[in-house]
Amino acid sequence: MWRLPRALCVHAAKTSKLPGPWSRPAAFMSTLLINQPQYAWLKELGLREENEGVYNGSWGGRGEVITTYCPANNEPIARVRQASVADYEDTVKKAREAWKVWADIPAPKRGEIVRQIGDALREKIQVLGSLVSLEMGKILVEGVGEVQEYVDICDYAVGLSRMIGGPILPSERPGHALIEQWNPVGLVGIITAFNFPVAVYGWNNAIALVCGNVCLWKGAPTTSLISVAVTKIIAKVLEDNKLPGAICSLTCGGADIGTAMAKDERVNLLSFTGSTQVGKQVALMVQERFGRSLLELGGNNAIIANILYGPLHTKQAVSMFLGAVEEAKKEGGTVVYGGKVMDRPGNYVEPTIVTGLGHDASIAHTETFAPILYVFKFKNEEEVFAWNNEVKQGLSSSIFTKDLGRIFRWLGPKGSDCGIVNVNIPTSGAEIGGAFGGEKHTGGGRESGSDAWKQYMRRSTCTINYSKDLPLAQGIKFQ
Repeated sequence: MWRLPRALCVHAAKTSKLPGPWSRPAAFMSTLLINQPQYAWLKELGLREENEGVYNGSWGGRGEVITTYCPANNEPIARVRQASVADYEDTVKKAREAWKVWADIPAPKRGEIVRQIGDALREKIQVLGSLVSLEMGKILVEGVGEVQEYVDICDYAVGLSRMIGGPILPSERPGHALIEQWNPVGLVGIITAFNFPVAVYGWNNAIALVCGNVCLWKGAPTTSLISVAVTKIIAKVLEDNKLPGAICSLTCGGADIGTAMAKDERVNLLSFTGSTQVGKQVALMVQERFGRSLLELGGNNAIIANILYGPLHTKQAVSMFLGAVEEAKKEGGTVVYGGKVMDRPGNYVEPTIVTGLGHDASIAHTETFAPILYVFKFKNEEEVFAWNNEVKQGLSSSIFTKDLGRIFRWLGPKGSDCGIVNVNIPTSGAEIGGAFGGEKHTGGGRESGSDAWKQYMRRSTCTINYSKDLPLAQGIKFQ
C-alpha cells in the first residue's frame, strides 16, 4: 500500500505573519504581474492593482492590504484590501436583509438564477482557470477543472430546485396528515481553503442558494484574487436580475473574520474546509452557541499514485515538505527518490518516495500537503485494510484489484471506513452527483450531491388535523 497525503486545507491566517514571500519589502510591489503585458487577461476578470475584498451589494474593505504571489516564481500578482470586523458586521446585516427577499422567491426561480451563474462561469472558464493556476499553483488543466466543478454543481442544483421536498407519512390517527417540511436555515457562512479555492465554494454556494439561503464567503487570504474574481461574476448575475448583491457576500480576511463567523449566532450554518486542528476549534465555537457546522477537514489517502503536479502553494509549504522528509528519515525511512527542493524559481520540490517506515509511523499519519509517498509492504487483505482504517483522517481511499470478492469486502462494513471509497480509480476528484466528505477527523460533513442538500435546510415534522376530533397519538385517552 502506498499512502499519499491529501492536500492540506490550511487555516486562513493573516498574511503579514507568514514567512517567505509575504515579508518582501514594499518597493518590490512595483513589479506586480497584473501590470505585465502577458498577464493582461487578469483584467478580463475585473481585477486591478489593488482590489476591494468586501462585497455586500457594493464593493469595499477597510482592513489590511495584502499581496498575493504566484507559487511558480514567487512574484507578486496584485493586492487585495481585506475586511475589517466592522466590514463583517455591515455585511452580515445586509446579507440577512437580502435573505428576506431571496427566501420569498420560489425554489425553481432560484434555480434559474443559479443556472445563470453557471453560464457566466462557463464564459470565463479558461481565464478563471488560468487565475487558479497562477495564484494557487495548480497545473492549468486542474485549474480549469475546478471551475468546471462549479459549473457542474450549478447544473445539478438547477434540477434539485424542482425536487426539494419531504415525504408525506401515514398518520396513525384518522383525519390527520403527517408531512415533512424543509425550509432554508437562513445565512450560510462558507470558509474555504487555498487548495480548492473555487470548487469547494461552488459546492456550498449552488446548493445553499437553491435551498433558499444566502451565503457569506471567506476564502483563504493567499487566494484572495480568486475569491474576488468569482464574486464579481456572481454579482453581475444578481445585478442583472435586480436582486440584492448581498445574497452572495464576500469578506476576504484572516483568522479574525473566521472566528467572528464561528461565534456569530446570526450565521445559521458554518461550512468550514481546513485543517483538522483548526476544524476542532471551529466546531467548539459553533457548538458553544448550539449552531450548525459542516466540516471538511484533513485527509491522508491510500493510493498507488502517478502524479502530475505544480509548485507548492507557499515557501512555508516547502519548509513543511523538508521537515517531513527529515522526520521520515528519523523514524527509520529511506528516501529512494526525490526529497529535495528543485533548483529553479518558485516553490517546486521533487516528488518523493519513502520506504522502510512502519505503518504506524507518526509522519505517515501526518497530513503534510506535499508530494511524498510512503510505501508499505503488507501480507494480507485484513492487515492492509486495518492500516487504512487506523489513520485518524477518513476522507478518501482506493484499492486496485480485479478480485470481485475483495472489491465488495473493501466496500463493506469491515472495509474502508472513509467517506469516499474507490475501486480502480485515484482518490483525487469526485463526481458532483455523490456526496463529498469523510469520517473521523475529516469532520463528517457532506457537500455536493446525493442528499447533502439537507444540511442546508431545517426540517419540520408537521401534523395537520383535518377532522372534527382531537385524538392523541399512541391511542392515549385522558379519562
